[in-house]
This record gives sequence, C-alpha cells and structure tokens, in this order.
Amino acid sequence: MRNPRILVSGAGIAGETLAYWLARYGFRPTIVERAAAPRPGGQGVDVREQAIEVVERMGLLPRVRAAATDVLGMRFVGADGRRRAEVNIQRIQERIGSGEVEIMRGDLVRLLHENNSGTVEYLFGESIRTLAQDEDGVTVGFDRAGQRRFDLVVGADGLHSAVRRCAFGPEQRFVRHLDHYFAFATADSGLGPDRWITVYNTPGAMAGVYRSGNHPEAKAYLAFRSPRMDFDPRDLDAARRALTARFGGSRAWHVARLLAGALADDDLYFDALAQVHMPAWSDGRVALTGDAAHCASPVSGGGAELALTGAYRLADALAAADGDHRQAFAHYEREHRPAVARRQQVGPNVRLLMPRTRLGITLRNIVTRLPVLESLAGMERIMAPRDTAPLATARTGTTP
Repeated sequence: MRNPRILVSGAGIAGETLAYWLARYGFRPTIVERAAAPRPGGQGVDVREQAIEVVERMGLLPRVRAAATDVLGMRFVGADGRRRAEVNIQRIQERIGSGEVEIMRGDLVRLLHENNSGTVEYLFGESIRTLAQDEDGVTVGFDRAGQRRFDLVVGADGLHSAVRRCAFGPEQRFVRHLDHYFAFATADSGLGPDRWITVYNTPGAMAGVYRSGNHPEAKAYLAFRSPRMDFDPRDLDAARRALTARFGGSRAWHVARLLAGALADDDLYFDALAQVHMPAWSDGRVALTGDAAHCASPVSGGGAELALTGAYRLADALAAADGDHRQAFAHYEREHRPAVARRQQVGPNVRLLMPRTRLGITLRNIVTRLPVLESLAGMERIMAPRDTAPLATARTGTTP
C-alpha cells in the first residue's frame, strides 16, 4: 500500500471518523489535536441519512442512540416567558419514519475516540506550525514536537483550519460570513422545560436554553445579527464584550441569567456563523475534510452528517486507490460535493431561528402554531433531495 503514514489534524467528528476507517483499511493514522484531550463541549448535532449508515458500520449505532439527547422539539416564548408557538420535532420524525439521532457533539466525539483506542496514535496539546510537501511526502513542523515526516496530511481541524491556512492560503479567501454570530455555554439547569429547546427572540437575535432529556446540565444559546467583526474567535474577553454589548441590560425572559452563565463559563464558545467554500479540497499531498473543507454552519443542521460521510468517503477512496492520493482525492470530491451543496442552503433555517423584524417573529409564531405545519414539515423532509452517492466499501467496490 502506498502512502500509509497519514497525519490527521483535529480530533473532532471528522478527524476521529477518518482515523478509524484509515486504520481499518491498513493505513497508519496519527491525529494531532490542539486541546489536551477530546473536547467535551458543543451543541446538539444530528446523525441522519447516510451518516447513520456510517455510524452503524463502525459498530457505534446502539451507543449513539443510547446517548441521544431525547429532545422533543423547540418552543418560542415571549418576554414574559409564556409560550407563543412550538414545533414538535420528534413527532415529525415519527410521522416520516426517520431514524435520525440527535446527540451532543461532545458525546459523539467521546464515542468515536473510544472506538479508536489502540489503533490510532494521538498527539494532544500540539499544533501544526508549518507544512512543506515534496514529491515523496510532507514535512510537518509542530509547535513543540519539532518536525515529523508523513506521506499525506488531512486537515479536519474546523472552520479556522491551520492545515487550510498552511496549504491553501488565508481563510479570508474561503470563509463566507453569514451576518450572524452565535455562542453556547453552560446554563442553569433550572431554566426552561426538560426535553425542549426554548427560544426567545428580538429582531435579529435569539436567546435560548437547551434541555436534553439524557443530561442533567443545560446549554445556553445566544445569537445575533451583525456584520463581520474584527476579532480572534479564541479571544474569550472579546467574545464576552460582544455578548454583553448585545444582550446586557435585557430584563426579558431569562436573558440576563443566560448571559451571566455564558460570561462565567471558561468553555464559552463564540464565533461567526460562516461557511467554507473552496474550489478544491486538496493540493498535492494535503487534503481537507469536515468543516475545514466545507463548513455549512451550525444552522444547517448538517455539519455532523457531512463530517461523518465525508470522512468515510475519503478513507474509502484512499483504500480503493491503494493509497494513490491523486486518484483518491479526486474521487472523494466528486462523490461528496453534491451533499455539501445541499446542506449549505441554510437561508430558511436562519429566518426561522432569528427573524429580522418584529413582524417576522409574529409571522413565524403564527405559522408554527398551524396544525398543518407538522404535515408540511414531514412532507418537506420526505421530498427533500437525498445524498444519492452510494457509500461503497473499498473491500468489495460496491455498497454492502
């Protein structure tokens, strides 16, 4: 087999999935991750459609279902906390016979990481500083570990990918701002009803609390419309200032308590709603997958799905090509790009969660109260274009 030594940057959903399948196919993957351990936080993510098949082939589907969030749906409330409208997502899924699972991102990463025990080398607390590729491989310079040599490098390191920056150029060339910022953090578990996502809106903004049925803790969601701001997403002080400027002083619903919890949380996550659009996901011996290649943004609801199926397709393509990266990278892009294009159509999701005007909020609430909504939503899910590219396996060349 050609090119067996493969460095994967990022121990998230895409990176862990890719490493699993690479090891399964006989490659020798190494994961480098800036954090000291798999990141435990994150929002609820959906494992749906072909991503369910990927998880099932990894032997993880029963454990993923056991760790599901068990959320019934989303409620919209007014400033007084009284319910204005709701969408029962679980009932819609039952109506259409959906087998999809919502799971907290940290739980999914933990399960994927445990599945890689003993088969994948990890470099935690380490970052890629430089990449230099030549005819025979890639020399990688790390922050602490000096230099190491690999046959291939794959960036699965998220929206602000270091691999993409090193190999393809500054992120401004590829990241498209969607005119919103969002944050999530730990919240008081007494806020909001159990098994519901509760949302309060003002024009162009939302504050919400996420109460999973399988977790004692709650999550706060804060988001608002804004042009691009000049800040480092890892600068928590800047994030706290931005959130305070937008939500500070509010006496509506539980906004003040959600904001206070977010400001006090050392694991606060704050970033732009953004997408990644690239003309190519590979350059020589370096490739990208997951959000690094094609972030669809959290409001797409498809990030985990794309991470799982894209990583699977990339590993499968490398195995089918016996490690020939040129052939494999081209095949991976052809198979996966149609799914990415569909998931990046997020306009209606943003308008549902954060209407721009008070009239828009009122109309959203009226529509979500209509009895016919669940039937229409179920029909939309049935009629929506599906990912038709088969999930082949390199060992047979056909779909199992």
